[in-house]
Amino acid sequence: MRVLDRYVSREVTAAVAFALVAFLALFAFFDLIGELPQVGRGGYELQHAFLYVAMGLPGYVYDLMPIAALIGTIYALAQLAARSEFTIMRASGLSTGRAGWMLAKVGIVFVLFTFLFGEVIAPASSEMGERLKLQAQGSTVSKEFRTGLWTKDVIRQDGVDGEPIGSRFLNVADVTPDGQLQGVKMYEFDRDFHLTAVVTADRADYRNNNTWRLANVTETVFPHNATDVTAVVTTRKLNARDLVSEITPDILSVLFADPDRMSAYGLATYTRHLAENKQTTERYEIAFWKKLFYPLAVLVMMALALPFAYLHFRAGGVSLKIFIGIMIGVSFQLLNSLFSHLGLLNTWPPLATAVLPSATFLLVAIAALLWVQKH
Repeated sequence: MRVLDRYVSREVTAAVAFALVAFLALFAFFDLIGELPQVGRGGYELQHAFLYVAMGLPGYVYDLMPIAALIGTIYALAQLAARSEFTIMRASGLSTGRAGWMLAKVGIVFVLFTFLFGEVIAPASSEMGERLKLQAQGSTVSKEFRTGLWTKDVIRQDGVDGEPIGSRFLNVADVTPDGQLQGVKMYEFDRDFHLTAVVTADRADYRNNNTWRLANVTETVFPHNATDVTAVVTTRKLNARDLVSEITPDILSVLFADPDRMSAYGLATYTRHLAENKQTTERYEIAFWKKLFYPLAVLVMMALALPFAYLHFRAGGVSLKIFIGIMIGVSFQLLNSLFSHLGLLNTWPPLATAVLPSATFLLVAIAALLWVQKH
């Protein structure tokens, strides 16, 4: 059986790799066509467009892996069936459960491969690609916001781990591709939402450990007791000042990133930040659970491919099976995207929203396997 396992694994892996490369080439071509109108703007040249498209490919690997696994597995099993090899395997005692376990062992490798790209490679490459494009075009991240970037922060007594003593609203005119903030304005409030200070700075550079270095600072402090007529508003100017904040470059980058391109760790961090600031988190919670469960869709798709080895068509053979597989893969992607939007609109539990599409197709796969066993 080990020889049979290696043979089937090799056939399935080769077919899945071929399907994945074919999809990547197709999507890369369309992306490159979409980038060509922007070539020549600023310093954005053709080589930058090629690099930008290449850096987006890891994200497509993550998105397309379940479909590639489905089509590649269908093709490999259909070829085995067309050459009567699968029939000989069944005659030699290969049960449906044993065939499913052979595919599952290959599928586990694909799941780990998909998780690696979704959690590590794709988020980093997507961020590098966006940074490369912005630097080449000479633009900034927050260019499309008319009033700049707005975000909310919690002011704590001792760094970022102390007791909350107020809140801070941060406005940034521009965020450069290297993470520098330009045109910074901060409005600080106490627990009762009384304005306590207004701080402006020309720029802010991140110094690690949740610390920003503000340059050319103007700080206006308001009295805590607004009814005290003797209290005065004080203003001072500083060349530099450190600001301890929960806001980090990673959190700021989330505001411009597609949640589906973020890592699970980044989504969890930003969701926690939103929850602490009493902001809605549903969109990022759904993306977080999808990030955890989406790689398992590879196993579901391979389970859906197994019944095709038992089906015999009089005409059309392999091509008909592949066409059906493509339709199933497209349906899965559409249902997965549809449930994300429906869950957000109807405030469904994020975990259920992320799991339901895969669970639905898993039930279909089980039903199909039971049907082919009976017939």
